[in-house]
Amino acid sequence: SHGREVTIPKLVGMNPAEAERAANTDGLVLSVESRFYSASVPAGRIVSQAPVPGVTVRRGWKIQVAESLGVQRAAIPNLIGQSRHAAEINISRRGLEIGSVATIHMPGVAPETVVAQTPQAEAAEFISPKIGLVFSAPESGQWYVMPGFTGKSLAEATTAVLKAGFKVGQIQPVTDDGSGSAAGVIVRQYPQAGQRVQEGSIINFDVKK
Repeated sequence: SHGREVTIPKLVGMNPAEAERAANTDGLVLSVESRFYSASVPAGRIVSQAPVPGVTVRRGWKIQVAESLGVQRAAIPNLIGQSRHAAEINISRRGLEIGSVATIHMPGVAPETVVAQTPQAEAAEFISPKIGLVFSAPESGQWYVMPGFTGKSLAEATTAVLKAGFKVGQIQPVTDDGSGSAAGVIVRQYPQAGQRVQEGSIINFDVKK
């Protein structure tokens, strides 16, 4: 069986074509899973990989990689109050993407209106081109009151969210939020605590880096 095992090569710094050739040479499969901004890795190069180099796996194993978008240049627009269609156009024009989407009940707000977003407008530091959106929803289906996860560890919150029948969406690392929280602790959540959320909604977190 040892003859069917290979060592994961280092792919960080390669372009996707080079990384794929390196992976295929060892009988491995490359999968570009995401894209991130990076101040240290040029655009079009692999910025991270999993498993990490040196790990022994069986041939045919998939290596998941992220491609660098280079230095962050996009500005996060203010989407609050916009319709879904207008928000989609606004995001696309800036070369950004829609990430996780959730819905909550907001009395007096027209359905399919953006009521929250992450990252927030004009955010100066974000690593992913994806913007998570929360839309207002019509009064239908099963609704719950969103609990508070601020101050809890990401692991603890994730367990609670999944157990309650919700989904974990975008995890946004933040460096200095002024709270003095320890690394891995949630400093903000979307939707916020106390808001009404629909069954199966996606919950996004800002986590201390």
